Amino acid sequence: MGVQGEGEADFSEHLIRYGGDVYPEIVEKAQGCYVWDAAGKKILDFTSGQMCATVGHNHPNIVAAIKKSCDTALHLFSGMIPRSVVQLADALARIVPKPLKKSLFVNTGSESNEAAIKMAKLYTGGFEVMGLGGSWHGVTGTAGSVSFASDRKGYGPGMPGTFILPEPNAYRCPIKHCRDKCDRTCMKVGFELYDAQSTGARAAVVAEPIISAGGIIVPPDGYFDALQQETQKRGMLLIFDEAQTAFGRLGHWFAASYLNVTPDIMTVSKTLGGGIPLAGVITTDAIEDTCHRRGFSFYTSHVSDPLPSAVGLAVLQTIEQEHLLTRSREMGEYLAAGLKDLQQRHEEIGDIRGMGLLRGIELVKDRETREPHHELGALTTERCLQLGLSMNIRRRPERGSVWRIAPPLTVKREDIDLAMTIFDQALTEMKSTIAGRPRSGTIAPDLETGSRSRASIP
Repeated sequence: MGVQGEGEADFSEHLIRYGGDVYPEIVEKAQGCYVWDAAGKKILDFTSGQMCATVGHNHPNIVAAIKKSCDTALHLFSGMIPRSVVQLADALARIVPKPLKKSLFVNTGSESNEAAIKMAKLYTGGFEVMGLGGSWHGVTGTAGSVSFASDRKGYGPGMPGTFILPEPNAYRCPIKHCRDKCDRTCMKVGFELYDAQSTGARAAVVAEPIISAGGIIVPPDGYFDALQQETQKRGMLLIFDEAQTAFGRLGHWFAASYLNVTPDIMTVSKTLGGGIPLAGVITTDAIEDTCHRRGFSFYTSHVSDPLPSAVGLAVLQTIEQEHLLTRSREMGEYLAAGLKDLQQRHEEIGDIRGMGLLRGIELVKDRETREPHHELGALTTERCLQLGLSMNIRRRPERGSVWRIAPPLTVKREDIDLAMTIFDQALTEMKSTIAGRPRSGTIAPDLETGSRSRASIP
């Protein structure tokens, strides 16, 4: 018996199921904004893979960087610094908001947030970390403990010293105070509750500038200025997790640049690697120096690897050469206009929000009561996939059913037009299906998922 596999067997036979739903066909290739399965079906990808294929799948510049690495170095001893790591750190230092300057390169967003939180703890001497509700910072240790979008049940206690700060969701206020306009009472209440529980060992507040997995929640103007003031008053560091907002997704290099709020530490991941595992931590000279003198260590098997950093550099160069920041803003406006047109025709689209090419569509049964329409979301997501459009839906029992739309920055108008046509058809068909079915046949999808639905289509 050899080890050479044919790959034709049922893929569920030997694979651990790791959460969410799995596309029923083997996927053979990806290029630009599309993927193709083994049956030859072409699918428009409005999730950029797992939000990572920023400049499109298999961009020629990414492929060239990988091929060059095959002729130079793929992996090194972790204490050896390859040229591509130096170049990537230099490129980032030129575009990040000052005084951010020094970078550490690892593989995943979870890792980058673990490293950032370790730095914050070492720098402040505290251990308490606050995270915004609805956030997703990873699945490991502390990063998972301050992630509140889902995946918390069944694993026992999280890391000690983690606290939730109610998210500024004006459409579904978590403290039942605001409607449509957040006045930051959620922040005030959150910090008051935290202060009452704190042991005084304060370390950091970690936040996504746009809360993505929690439903594309865009905080109101001035929110992060106020948040930074609250963290500074308590001697805490502010960490921005820009996994899904950096490198053009919002039409800017970073959300921090747009907000004009510079965090003490910034983490980046998904949008930097172009589809290759790459994440980074960026901080100031002062914080890096203090942490180094106190013995900071985050020594992994693949820290400062040459191949991923070469790809990250190619991503930055591609964004600049192809003017993808401007393109993201332009295509984002075109996408928003298409979504607003759909909202005029479908009462079930209660809210549309987001920036650039990161958009959210919230489905409701009634625009006044805002009762989430989870069933329609699940069925329509599945129908879209059947029609050739891959989208991601976030479903939380009391916090809505929200499509997260994030096509590659290279998306074209005709791709957006196709997506809107499919989306319109799927919504129309599934509304008709639900209306014509006996109430006892209602499907109750798993509400604690953010993946494509398993719900069957009659």
